[in-house]
Amino acid sequence: MTDMARLNVKHRTGGPFAAGVFDSTTNRLVAPGVNLVIATQASIAHAEIVALTLAQQAIGHHDLGAEGLSTHELVTSTEPCAMCLGAIPWSGIRTLVCGARDEDARSLGFDEGAKPLDWVETLKTRGILVTQDIHRSEAAQVLQDYVNDGGIMYNGRRRTPRENDHGNETDGAST
Repeated sequence: MTDMARLNVKHRTGGPFAAGVFDSTTNRLVAPGVNLVIATQASIAHAEIVALTLAQQAIGHHDLGAEGLSTHELVTSTEPCAMCLGAIPWSGIRTLVCGARDEDARSLGFDEGAKPLDWVETLKTRGILVTQDIHRSEAAQVLQDYVNDGGIMYNGRRRTPRENDHGNETDGAST
């Protein structure tokens, strides 16, 4: 996913985030997704949402974990923001694999939203396995490169230092 995110930045087609839904049995890519917020003028066009939507359309079912289907995993270049985190259990995904960490994104000014500190455990209690830090340094470098290149930080409003806390609302760009 890091390479997709890097290409999205290089071609200036969106933010530095990518995701893909894979069939867990065959490891086949079912649907890729990149951040398309600016390109589509849609604040919810995050890489995870794009990938989940395309995967559900490709398999012809709103539940990627429905009985009779293969199980599916979501691979992301960066841990999900609050919105994408909320979509994961509803999607039917059984495994989440992440590159860069939430704190990597937040440290550069990206808005990850208010997420529970124990979000990994919360997903586990819902039967969703989470693996973190896959190619983390490479994924974090894509975020840094986007910022260094003057990528658009599509913030709803400027954040204050107090809003920068992990458990509070923030206002930078999101995944």
